[in-house]
Amino acid sequence: MVGATATAAPTRTDEPVLATVTFTVNGQRRELELDTRTSLLDAAREHLHLTGSKKGCDHGQCGACTMIVDGRRINACLTLAIMHQGAEITTIEGLGQPDHLHPMQAAFVKHDGYQCGYCTPGQICSGVAVLEEIKAGIPSHVTADLEATPQVTEAEIRERMSGNICRCGAYSNIVEAMTEVAGARA
Repeated sequence: MVGATATAAPTRTDEPVLATVTFTVNGQRRELELDTRTSLLDAAREHLHLTGSKKGCDHGQCGACTMIVDGRRINACLTLAIMHQGAEITTIEGLGQPDHLHPMQAAFVKHDGYQCGYCTPGQICSGVAVLEEIKAGIPSHVTADLEATPQVTEAEIRERMSGNICRCGAYSNIVEAMTEVAGARA
């Protein structure tokens, strides 16, 4: 190419690119100055000191980091905080307190759905969102009739909760807890 000249590529620096992120976490408006590579999980744990959501696999395979964002459950380790500008975020700390538990938290205690407790915050957040999905009529892979409102069945619960791993094997207890909460809502 005639007249073309080569220019040196800009040198790379290890300086982070910072951005201001504003969202509502557990009912409280929060504004953070974050490296744009910060996951939502790390923003909550390291910057907001909300350590209930756990960093399990850090690959979105275990569900220990599950949070509810704008009414939907997500694996907080797989999403960047900056992607949730203006979002409504609920972590386990926002569901209930020891003296006033959320019904799902109380059911987990009653049915021993927590065992070692590591996965429990993600299980509970996911369970709350799962029951809302069913209530909203959102079908899953095991929903038999896509035109009917899904029912709270063991198969529906197990399918929808399949992204949340419990290494202790408390699955039947978790299903019992969720079934109880769903019955209380009906």
